[in-house]
Amino acid sequence: MKQASSAVIELRDLELITDIGTYGPDDTRPDLHVLDLTLGIDTHQVLISKDGMDHVFDYDPLIIEIDRLAADGHYETQERLITRIATACAAHAAIQRIEICLKKSPVRRSNGSLGVRLILDELATDALRAGLMHI
Repeated sequence: MKQASSAVIELRDLELITDIGTYGPDDTRPDLHVLDLTLGIDTHQVLISKDGMDHVFDYDPLIIEIDRLAADGHYETQERLITRIATACAAHAAIQRIEICLKKSPVRRSNGSLGVRLILDELATDALRAGLMHI
């Protein structure tokens, strides 16, 4: 059955303080790592009859965790940080779908950006949550 409605939380252009990659002396080292995050949640956490945090998904603890993961030491790859962010998102039962894009810039000669995107539908998010997805 096709879903007739959906709700998402969108986080855009969050600059992460992180250390990703290994670079030689002549390589362009990115100055910026930017996170875009889209989280599918139940529409009942957006269409609410009463105002109050107990009726909605509280994303603040997740953002704090993402900041902690980003600053948690050196990463060889963007993919490893994305994996850890996806796992942190899946730890929240309210999150049904996950889309993460982590971009770095510049790529070369002070221009360009390069991003890695991960999209997990509801089944994949549940599998990650249950520890059934191979990591």
